[in-house]
Amino acid sequence: MVFKVICRLPLFENNKMKQPAQDTGKIARSAGTVSIAVMCSRVLGLAREQVFAAMFGAGFAFDAFVVAFRIPNMLRDLFGEGALSAAFVAVFSEYDTNKGERQTWALAGNVLVFIGLLLSCLTLVGIIFSDQIVRFMVEAEFEQIPGKLELTRLLSVIMFPFLIFISLSSVVMGILNTKGRFFVPAMASSFFNLGSIVGGVGLALLMPRFGQPAIVGMAIGTLIGGLLQFAGQLPTLFAAGFKFLPRIDFKDPGLRRIIRLMLPAVIGLAPLQVNVLINTYFASSLEQGSLSWLSYAFRLFWLPVGLFGVAISTATMPVISRYAALKDMAKLKETFTSALTMGFCLTIPAAVGLMLLAEPVIRLIFEHGSFDGYATAKTAEALTYYAVGLFAYSSVKIMVPIFYALDNTRYPVAGTFLTMAVNVVVILLTIDTLGHKALAFSISCAMIINFLFLSSVLYWKLAGYSVGYLMRGVGKVVLAAGIMGGWLFYLQRVLAAIAAQGVLGGLAALSVLVVSGAALYGLVLYALRLKELNLLVDRTLARLQGR
Repeated sequence: MVFKVICRLPLFENNKMKQPAQDTGKIARSAGTVSIAVMCSRVLGLAREQVFAAMFGAGFAFDAFVVAFRIPNMLRDLFGEGALSAAFVAVFSEYDTNKGERQTWALAGNVLVFIGLLLSCLTLVGIIFSDQIVRFMVEAEFEQIPGKLELTRLLSVIMFPFLIFISLSSVVMGILNTKGRFFVPAMASSFFNLGSIVGGVGLALLMPRFGQPAIVGMAIGTLIGGLLQFAGQLPTLFAAGFKFLPRIDFKDPGLRRIIRLMLPAVIGLAPLQVNVLINTYFASSLEQGSLSWLSYAFRLFWLPVGLFGVAISTATMPVISRYAALKDMAKLKETFTSALTMGFCLTIPAAVGLMLLAEPVIRLIFEHGSFDGYATAKTAEALTYYAVGLFAYSSVKIMVPIFYALDNTRYPVAGTFLTMAVNVVVILLTIDTLGHKALAFSISCAMIINFLFLSSVLYWKLAGYSVGYLMRGVGKVVLAAGIMGGWLFYLQRVLAAIAAQGVLGGLAALSVLVVSGAALYGLVLYALRLKELNLLVDRTLARLQGR
C-alpha cells in the first residue's frame, strides 16, 4: 500500500527535477511486490535459523556449517547473484528493448548453457580441493578442536553444487524482472528456505542412524533448497514466453558483452569476498561460537536490507537499464534520486530499531533449545554493530546497478578495494577490545566509506542530482528516528517486567514496542511535513473517504 501510493508523489521541489509519476510508480509498485515476497522469504529464513539455533545452538556444529557454507555462498556472490545478475540484466534489457524476440531468447539460452558449464567445472575443482580451501579459511585454533575441521570439509563437499543451482536461478530471475515479473523471482528464496527446512530437518533426524552428524542432513537440505529455488521459477519463466534455444556460442556479442561487464565486476566483488575470508579467519581465532553469533546476527540484519535495499534495487534496475539504453540521462537521474530517497526513509529508522531492540528480538526468535542466554547476548552485540552500516549497505545495493547500466564498472571495483582496506584496518584496530563485535563493526565502517565514495562518483558522472532534496529529507528522517529511539529506550524499561514473563510476555512487549515506535516515527515525519509521507496520508484518507 505504501509503495502504491508513493508512486504518485512529486519527489522534487523545483520544476527542473519533477519525477515522472508513471516511472516512480512502476518502481514503487514493483518494490512493494518484491517487499511482500522478500518478507515471506525472510520469515522463512528466520524459521530456518531458528531450527539451527534450537538443534545446534552456537558452537561446534554450526560453526563448521557456517565456514562450509561460506565457500559456495561466497562464489555465488562473486559469480552468480552479484556480477552475473547485474551484467546480464543490463545486456538483456538492451536486447529486449532494441532487438527482436528470437535474438533475446537466444542470448538467454546461450548464457544459461555457458554459466551451467562454467560453474560445473568450478564446483568440481572446489570439491577436489575442499580440504585445502577449508584449511586456508580458518586459524589454528579452529583446527585444534577434534573433528571440527573434518566435519567442515565434509559439509563443504556436500554443499558445493549449491553454486550451480543458485547461479542459474539468478539468470532466470534477471529475465523475469526484465519482463516485469517480480513476485515469483523474489519468492524464489522462499523455495530455498522451505527445501532447507523440510528436507534438512527430515534428513538431520535420519543421519545419526547412518553414523553421520545431524548437521550433515542440514547441508543436504541446503542443496535441495538451491535446486528448488531454480526449479520454482521455471513455470513463470515459460509463461513469460521464454523459448529455450540451447547453444554455446562464445562469439555471441551479447555473451561477450556480459563477460566483459562481469570480469571487472568479479574483480570488484573479489575484495568483498576477501573481506568474508578475512572475517571468517579472525572469527575462527576467537571464542568458540563467534562464527555462529555473527551468522545469526547477520541473518537479522539482512532482513531490512532485503526488504528495503534489495527490493528497491531489484525494482529500479530494469527501469535504469531502459533509460540507459535510450540515453535518457535526465530520467535516469530522477529515478535514482527517487529510489535513494525511499531507501533512506526506510533503513534509518530500521537501524535505530535494531540497535535498541536487538536483545529482545534475538531472545524471542532464537533462545530455544540449545541456544542459551549467553548466545543471545553475544548475538545482540554483533547485531548492534551491524546495524550501524544498514543505511549504507542498502544504499550501495541501489547504486551499484546504475554503474552497470552505464557500462562503467571500474568505480564499484575501486569501491570494493576501498572497503577491503577499511575492513582490515578497523579489525586490526578494534579486535583486541571488541572481540567478535569488531568483525561486525568493520563491515559497517567499510560499507559507509563505500557509500560515500560511490555517491560522490555518481554525482560527478551524472553531472549532479538533487543532493539538497536528499539532505532535507534525511534531516527529517534522522530527527524522527531519534525521537522514536528515545521513546523505545523509555518504553523498553517500562515493559521490562512483562517482557520477562516467558515467550508470550516477550512477544507482547516486543509487539507494543515495534507498533508504537513505527507509529510515532510516522507521526513525527508527518508533523515535519516530509512530502512523501504527507501525500501518502492525504491520498490514503481520500481513498477511505471514497474521493
